[in-house]
Amino acid sequence: MQPKDVVLYGFGRIGRLVARELMGKSASGSQLRLRAIVTRGHITPSVLEKRAALLRSDSIHGDFQGTVRIDTKLKALIVNGMTVYIISASKPEAIDYTAYGIHDALVIDNTGVFRDQEALQRHLNAKGTKKVLLTAPGKHIPNIVHGVNHLEHSPDSVDIFSAASCTTNAITPILKVIEDAIGIVHGHLETIHAYTNDQNLVDNMHSKYRRGRAAALNMVITETGAGKAVSKAIPSLMNKLTSNAIRVPVPNGSLAILNLEIKKSTTLKFVNHLIKTAALSGPLVEQIKYELNDELVSSDIVGCTAPAIFDSKATLIGPKGKNIILYIWYDNEFGYSHQVIRLAKYIAKVRRFTYY
Repeated sequence: MQPKDVVLYGFGRIGRLVARELMGKSASGSQLRLRAIVTRGHITPSVLEKRAALLRSDSIHGDFQGTVRIDTKLKALIVNGMTVYIISASKPEAIDYTAYGIHDALVIDNTGVFRDQEALQRHLNAKGTKKVLLTAPGKHIPNIVHGVNHLEHSPDSVDIFSAASCTTNAITPILKVIEDAIGIVHGHLETIHAYTNDQNLVDNMHSKYRRGRAAALNMVITETGAGKAVSKAIPSLMNKLTSNAIRVPVPNGSLAILNLEIKKSTTLKFVNHLIKTAALSGPLVEQIKYELNDELVSSDIVGCTAPAIFDSKATLIGPKGKNIILYIWYDNEFGYSHQVIRLAKYIAKVRRFTYY
């Protein structure tokens, strides 16, 4: 299996965490090789240094365990001794990646600007690209939760993929276990989500209601499409889930609450056993972490590579056993970034080792 070139289109929260993970584990160059990062605006020495500083230090996830310096002549970051070009572009199709020695690259788009097949196709019109992975829900393209439905879409026949959203990656593995074993009649998802860069730091105008209020001072009700998005990975749940979201004043670490009416009567012991079994063996061992801690809070789950952290101590069962309430924590940055990388490796067909 040949190593694959990777380009990060955008360098925000997810882009930098993906870059950290790729560069921290690419010494042998045998899997995914980060070759370039595409940003907007002029690339000056001060801009390069700011990009390097953001990669070196992170207020939530700590310092990068490696070296980062700049090369002003190449307009590049030198990360752990490897050259990562910083390319300025406003149009994806205008870039010639082959001029940088990049060929058949996987472009990971984490800008959130291009969301449908037509827009994302522009990446494939650039020289030197082969596949595209969107780090957001996408329209008219496969929305993948790795471990659940990635095998249904072969990279031999599909060129553009979506890694869905962090919330979709958190709830879908749990919902699959419940749907397969017990069956779901309908349910509601409420996600208690960390604030994001989309919100305002202080009260100001915003295109969406409530999101204009100060993110670090308010709980903010907003919408989430995760309830509908689940059906793209699990078709049997089509039109069975409603969903809403509350943004809360924490910078990272979120919680999804699933209130489900199920087809078969069950018990607390059986439900927890189902999730524990899935977390310990089978195709979802990387996706589900089964948590036994009585004192678990949001800061405890920061840095967890699993997209779904099942709080077994919080599980509730209705009096007749036909209603269950499940609590799933997730690091909406770190856990999701690892799902992106798992899917990227599948798309690029590089070898992955799974340790149980």
